[in-house]
Amino acid sequence: MGKQVRITETVLRDANQSLMATRLPYADFEDILETMDKAGYYSVECWGGATFDSCLRYLGEDPWERLRNIRKHMPNTKLQMLLRGQNLLGYKHYHDDVVEKFVELAIKNGIDIIRIFDALNDFRNIETALKAVKTYSKKYNRHVIASGCISYTQSPVHTVEKYVEMCKKLVAMGFETVCLKDMAGTMSPFEAEHLIKGIKAALPDVPVILHTHCTTGMAYMTITKAIESGVDVIDCATSCFSNGTSQPATESMYYALSQYGIDCGLNEKVINQVNDYFKPIKQKYIDKGTLSPKSMGTDAQALVYKVPGGMLSNMIANLTDMGAMDKFDAALAEIPAVRKDLGYPPLVTPLSQMVGNQAVTNVLVGERYKNISNEVKNYFRGEYGIAPAPVSQELQDKILGAGNKPTDCRIEDSKRTGADFAKAKEELGDLARSEEDVMSYICYPKQAKEFLEKRKAKEENIVTYTIEAI
Repeated sequence: MGKQVRITETVLRDANQSLMATRLPYADFEDILETMDKAGYYSVECWGGATFDSCLRYLGEDPWERLRNIRKHMPNTKLQMLLRGQNLLGYKHYHDDVVEKFVELAIKNGIDIIRIFDALNDFRNIETALKAVKTYSKKYNRHVIASGCISYTQSPVHTVEKYVEMCKKLVAMGFETVCLKDMAGTMSPFEAEHLIKGIKAALPDVPVILHTHCTTGMAYMTITKAIESGVDVIDCATSCFSNGTSQPATESMYYALSQYGIDCGLNEKVINQVNDYFKPIKQKYIDKGTLSPKSMGTDAQALVYKVPGGMLSNMIANLTDMGAMDKFDAALAEIPAVRKDLGYPPLVTPLSQMVGNQAVTNVLVGERYKNISNEVKNYFRGEYGIAPAPVSQELQDKILGAGNKPTDCRIEDSKRTGADFAKAKEELGDLARSEEDVMSYICYPKQAKEFLEKRKAKEENIVTYTIEAI
């Protein structure tokens, strides 16, 4: 084993996103931030992913203010976010100037590491964000790390050689670190060993990061084998928010690695204080029903069907709502067939929803592809990027017409008109007070406008109350 393995703490983002759908408000963790700042983490993942949407839609928070507050209380720790490349934090592709402005504002408000991925591993869709990180690191005189991230999956075309070539390409593009993102927790110890050894042999000086989930019960074995094989950074969650659909426990990995003489850079007393703080918070959400026992368990079914836990729970909910749970096994078996027809895309947002919904439709209708979703049609048109492997020719002909091929639809606003911003500012009027407000509206128009309207109404009520009191 190596001499040092650093740990990224995920409790402020992916751990609570995976366990309780990102419903952890800032007020619940503000008091522990200054303590976390002394823990010695490689980084704290605290923003991006679903946090932006959840703040506006469910928590009544300004995601930008949330980030600024975390930064204020954690001046000595690298703050990390997850960015879906050209999708940013939403579900569609944005123009290049929107992507650039978002990255600038993320850096301006305190982000130190931006982990950037594309659902299809089509690296054209992460290039703009990468360049923006480089540009605005210089503008704000800060070393912001661009981490190139690969959506990990298994299929006949996803070989060790293919992943090594992907990593080499990411480094050639200018990424400082590379990350394997195993969103379904299906990476086995065997696969981890060969992947990490292959990547480190090709890129010995590049830090390699492994992100996985405990969904299938594989994570601790997989991470241990990855460490033996030379991985540099692992993602973990404070123990009371670990396991299940979350990451392995920070304290457990620290304890195990310490006995091997591997330095994690962590302060044992502090990480235990962090866990003690979050214990009653976890219990509160269990009592409220926000944190379901189902998400805390292990389900090895994903090892067969390669279905992430969140995708599986969504499918169960949808079939239950339709009174069609008797079709569950058939729909589950249809998922690998649909994925093959689509060229083996990784099952990560938004591809996981698209594949799952189409599989359910095929089973419920009783005829494969009699009804095809608009998202799948757009996928075949090339609007999400290049499929990892050849798609079903029969299905492509059905959608596009015989002989037609998908077009190269990477969205690129070469004219830089600023039309998105101008339109958003006009529609918001005096609701927008900053570029951050406008960006929130561009990403989530309905949710952001409702939040900004409530903010204005609340402040006007406070002013009225104060005047009447005087």
